[in-house]
Amino acid sequence: MKTGTPLRLSAIVVLLLTLGHAVPAAAQNAPSPGVIDAIPGRTVDSLLDYARHNNPEYAAMRFEADAASERITPAGALPDPKFRMELMDITKMGEQNATLSPSRVGSTKYTLMQDLPWYGKRDLKRGIAELEAESAQGRARGTWAEIAARLKTAHAQLFTLYQNEKLAREILDLMVRLEKIAQVRYAGGLAAQQDVIRAQVEQTGMRNDLIMLTNDGNMLRARINGLLARPAPAPIANPEALRPIPAPARLDYATLEDRVRGRNPQLFAEEARIQAAEKNRELTYKNRYPDFTLGVTPVQYENSVKEWEVMLEFNIPLQQSSRRSMERESESMLAAARSRKDAAAHQVLTELAENLSGIEAARRTETLTTSSLLPQAELSFKSALAGYENGKVDFMTLIEAQKQIRQARQNQIKAQADAQMRLAEIEKLLGEDL
Repeated sequence: MKTGTPLRLSAIVVLLLTLGHAVPAAAQNAPSPGVIDAIPGRTVDSLLDYARHNNPEYAAMRFEADAASERITPAGALPDPKFRMELMDITKMGEQNATLSPSRVGSTKYTLMQDLPWYGKRDLKRGIAELEAESAQGRARGTWAEIAARLKTAHAQLFTLYQNEKLAREILDLMVRLEKIAQVRYAGGLAAQQDVIRAQVEQTGMRNDLIMLTNDGNMLRARINGLLARPAPAPIANPEALRPIPAPARLDYATLEDRVRGRNPQLFAEEARIQAAEKNRELTYKNRYPDFTLGVTPVQYENSVKEWEVMLEFNIPLQQSSRRSMERESESMLAAARSRKDAAAHQVLTELAENLSGIEAARRTETLTTSSLLPQAELSFKSALAGYENGKVDFMTLIEAQKQIRQARQNQIKAQADAQMRLAEIEKLLGEDL
């Protein structure tokens, strides 16, 4: 019984050291982007590709953008012409019964009229419609950026759960092995029965953790399926790896600030609104001038046209107080649009700085954990294991050393996921992948 114990302890040490390097390797060996899986979830690109074609919220925004584009042509078009027919003297001074036949009445007027807005109004209306279409396109891009960020974050969270679940199963297997060792030592009178009971308690705790992790994974998969417009119980593949984090040189604030100002969907939409408000203000000032209606009228007597009339009609802009109010309204709307863009720019740049700081902190935490904390925890476990074998430390010390390794690995996994979520937020602000 005593001779078998060191071999089992050596196997446990090898198991712990092997598991300690499993997480970083999984994060580095990311498959090439653009792979479409039968069951999405293996890579974040598979989720994005599925959502791009199936998410109803994004589809609705695309349709709204298409509808806004179709408003451009009618916005700059002339109003439809109007036709009027007037039957004059339908009783011929009382000489006949009333009739609606053009050849039997006193005369018939056929008037064709066309409304003509003041010069430049049509171009302004067309320009406003174009800018509103651009704003709708920006909102559609913003919707997709938001959906993509949520999917990227959910994929990172699912990776965290999957890795923690694997880690919990590995630790559970380790505790089963440690229980057997404690039983051997207890049978040989080298350890107390409490060591065996403690190992069993730890196993029960690990099984409870697995139940919670499984439940969290099911809820997260249901959330992902909601974004993909799939049934909630539909299968989602386990994530194989995370995307690589860009080098620190590509995460420079000054460089990304310029890109955010030029590409952020929200700022793009707000800029289009400002330009539309400027054109609307100009259109409002043009309402000081009248619109016209031109008409031509042939007059029929019996069976022939013997007269022609030409008509000019225009509105008289006398309601100056009303127009001045509308002009002040357009000025206020323009100022409001500019203020909204300024507020959005400040918010977006603040979020950019926060996420850049967060991704750097996550990177440093992962490096520290991988290069220092995890090796130290493994060394501590090896020492405790040797001490327990020789009877110099108790079983609780061994358990605490094992918990330090587990905590270090969880910190490593969490730092990787945090970096991915920060990256997703930065890409949402940019409106594109880094």
